[in-house]
Formats: sequence, structure tokens, C-alpha cells
Amino acid sequence: MSNTAALIVTGLVIMLTNAIEGVTGFGSAVIALPFLNFTVGLHLAVKSLCFFGWLVPIYIIARSYKHINWRDFGSILLWCAPGVPVGMLLFGLLPAAYLCVLLGAFMVYVGVSGWRGMRRKAGGYDPELARRSKLLKLSLFCGGVIQGAFGTGGPFVVIYAAKALPDKSLFRVTLSMLWLVINSSRMAAWLVRGELSDPMLWKIILISFPFWAAGLLLGDYLHNRASEYHFKLGVYLLIGVSGSVMFLNNLRLIFG
Repeated sequence: MSNTAALIVTGLVIMLTNAIEGVTGFGSAVIALPFLNFTVGLHLAVKSLCFFGWLVPIYIIARSYKHINWRDFGSILLWCAPGVPVGMLLFGLLPAAYLCVLLGAFMVYVGVSGWRGMRRKAGGYDPELARRSKLLKLSLFCGGVIQGAFGTGGPFVVIYAAKALPDKSLFRVTLSMLWLVINSSRMAAWLVRGELSDPMLWKIILISFPFWAAGLLLGDYLHNRASEYHFKLGVYLLIGVSGSVMFLNNLRLIFG
């Protein structure tokens, strides 16, 4: 694939995945990463997705900030935050292929378990049970680790948030506030370390920006029109398929 074709494919992937995030409040980075890993490489993919993952919440919060559930936001942040530096450390120490195999396996698990869970019971979980569950709080910590490493901890946070925040609009804007805080901290750390000076990174961002904007506007349009239940089923399915692709491709790199 030529460099120009890779950048166009990158932009299209960002457009489609940000349309998903515009509807649900999560999903763009975790679905886009396997494809951007192929087109531009893991490190550039993570940083460019983090940048767009920083812009999306600003847009959503500006429109719906009055609906943020601060109680659940604080609880999610409290459990996620300690995992972020752990993930950033792992990202700097472990080979990319091994990290991708781990993330791919996590994505398959979350995709399958989330899809099956929604098929069994749609919104029938008591939010207070979610807020007291130690297992669900552990999933928040894992989400922080994966968010720190890849900017894609959403699926683990969604395990908790989908049960504690059954209303789709509260769900979307509260998670958006979380992504804004976490991605701001990651970008600040990269800026201090001088890791945002790569010209190729800014070329990817510049070319992808119109695609991102189109996807975000489409997702925002669909948010109040699409069936949240069926759309989330589709998102979990995409997470599982994307994770399978990432897992198998990088397993082949390790043993190939």
C-alpha cells in the first residue's frame, strides 16, 4: 500500500469509528487501532487516535455538559486513574507485537462477553449493584491500564458504565468527560517527553481531520435516531472482530 493510500484509508477508518463514538460515547480507538496499526504503525496510531479521542469529548461535552453524572464520573476516574501510568509504562517497555496480542485477546473477550450479556438482558441491571461490585471496579482499573497503553480502555470501562449508567445520553457525556481527562493527561506526558514532534504524526492528523469531523457530525446526528441497544450490539461485535484481526496478525509476526 502506498503512503498516500495508507493515509486515505486511515482517514476513512477514523471517520467511520468516530461516527460510532458520536453515537455511543466509546468505541472509536478500540475499533480503529487494529486497522491503523496496519496503515501507519502502532505508535503513530496510538498518538493520532489519542488526539482525536481528545477532540471528540470536547464537542460532546460542549453540547451536553449539564447531563454529566458527576457521581459516576468520579467513581470511574478514581478506579481508572491508577492504571493509566501502568499502561503508559508497559507501552514503553514491551515489544509492540506482544502488546497487540494482549490487546487483541482482551478485545475478543470484551466483545464476546458484552454481546452475549446484552443479548441476555437489555438494561435490566440494577445501577446500585454495579456501583458496589468489586469485579466491575477491577474492570475500571484494567480499563485505565489499557487506556494508558493504547488509548482504547473503553470496553473495560463500558462493562461498568453500561450497568451503572443505563440512560444513553448520560452514558455518552459522562464517558466523554472521562476520556477528556485521561487523554489530556496522556498528551501532556507525551508533550513533556517530546514525543509529539514527529512530522508524520501531524501529517496524519491534518489529513484525517476532515474525515474525523464528518464522522463526528454523522454520529451526533444518529445518536438520537438509532436504536442504542442494537447499535451497541454491533459495536461489541466490531470490537470482537477487530480484536481477532489484531490478535492473529501479531501472533503471526511473533511466530512467523
